[in-house]
Amino acid sequence: MPSNPYLEGNYAPVREELTVTDLPVSGHIPDHLDGRYLRIGPNPIGADPATYHWFLGDGMVHGVRLRDGRAQWYRNRFVRSGETARRLGEAAPPGRPHAGLDLSPNTNVIGHAGQTIALIEAGPRPIALSDELETVGRCDFDGTLAGGYTAHPHVDPETGELHALSYFWGWGNRVRYTVTGVDGRVRRSVDIPVTGSPMIHDFSLTDRYVVIYDLPVTFDVRRAGRGAPAPIRPMAIATLSTIVGRLPIPERLAAMMIRSSGQSAPYSADSFPYSWNPRYPARVGLLPREGTAADVRWFDVEPCYVFHPLNAFDADDGSVVLDVVRHPKVFATEFRGPAEGPPTLDRWTVDLAAGKVREERLDDRSQEFPRIDERRTGRRHRYGYAVGFAAGDDGDQIIKHDLAGGGSQTRRFGPGWQLSEFVFVPNRPDADEADGVLMGYAYDPACDRSQLALLDAATLESVATVQLPARVPQGFHGNWLPTQA
Repeated sequence: MPSNPYLEGNYAPVREELTVTDLPVSGHIPDHLDGRYLRIGPNPIGADPATYHWFLGDGMVHGVRLRDGRAQWYRNRFVRSGETARRLGEAAPPGRPHAGLDLSPNTNVIGHAGQTIALIEAGPRPIALSDELETVGRCDFDGTLAGGYTAHPHVDPETGELHALSYFWGWGNRVRYTVTGVDGRVRRSVDIPVTGSPMIHDFSLTDRYVVIYDLPVTFDVRRAGRGAPAPIRPMAIATLSTIVGRLPIPERLAAMMIRSSGQSAPYSADSFPYSWNPRYPARVGLLPREGTAADVRWFDVEPCYVFHPLNAFDADDGSVVLDVVRHPKVFATEFRGPAEGPPTLDRWTVDLAAGKVREERLDDRSQEFPRIDERRTGRRHRYGYAVGFAAGDDGDQIIKHDLAGGGSQTRRFGPGWQLSEFVFVPNRPDADEADGVLMGYAYDPACDRSQLALLDAATLESVATVQLPARVPQGFHGNWLPTQA
């Protein structure tokens, strides 16, 4: 049987949905932590190692409930799309998928307007979950979301509004910026012309601007059409080539094209429809927060790809500073996941007066999943945190960057350990930027189980460890969702 690194070791899916209460804790969980730490990732049901793409597995959310210094429960649940529910022998969840994209969200899980929401990008709608992580149904923000959504919205810490930049190949050469109010309804939507049909995994927000990363990973009609039946494959590819990235496609027609092209084939890396495009320009755009598409200014950068910016802010001299994790290239030769050069922490300074971007390397160590104290989203930040990947490992260290004082700290967990993204939770609403707790899942190969690790953000020393009853496979993003008063 062929091997696939994204189905082996701690990438391998888990089969059982668990509910376990009163988890063992070492150390002391701070009393102010009252809420749920949730993280999501791919957990495919019956994937073929020969064809599986890491980004396409059914979503599974893993959560720990903390309160009164205790870890009250651990739960893991599949996020039920219609297709995932069918594989589990269950009824489909309520709500209509956008353009027939019936995918299980596997990329991020957030809380907004009293809802827990599982997210994925590229056209599908989010799915709402209960507090206990059961699937409720597809989420369209009370009927105000037109089309699909993003995996990476950002909350403005001043207003509490949820900002998003979404993409879908059926929108032609447009991406969509939306603002969802604290009432859970979309209040603003702007369609922005781009060069074609790019994959835009994340974006940045500053006090003045929405930052768009229009980079050379784009919809690949040849790959998308590979799943089509052989007799119609040339026609499907030719049709897609004349439309995608140029003209908007009605939702019903897009759904028909997805069915005929085979794009909905489960988990297939062979038909994963995005690839490196050396002919596509690399640039960033600045949209004024309350501006129109005509107000966007574009600035060229060196070809690369950014899955995750750390943060962005408006500098005192009028420039815009973007701290990003930069991949030199993705999906050019390896299509099962990003693995084509080390991702590094870089700073791009957009000089509006000169019309150019200054690029500099902040840290050349391989790293990903950058996070900040999100009270600093869009504002000048001092500290950033990332998972570090030393040569040959899968991420056994947390790197703390001091972007004002210079230098960094590193906390290594040990050979074979694998860490997920760690999030920052302040110790008090008015606490200093480094006065808080970092929390994330850590996999211990010695016992083949995971733990929820709580670190002191100032020192990276352990505060508490919650032992989990199972393994949490390597996945994507998560957040701390405090209990609402």
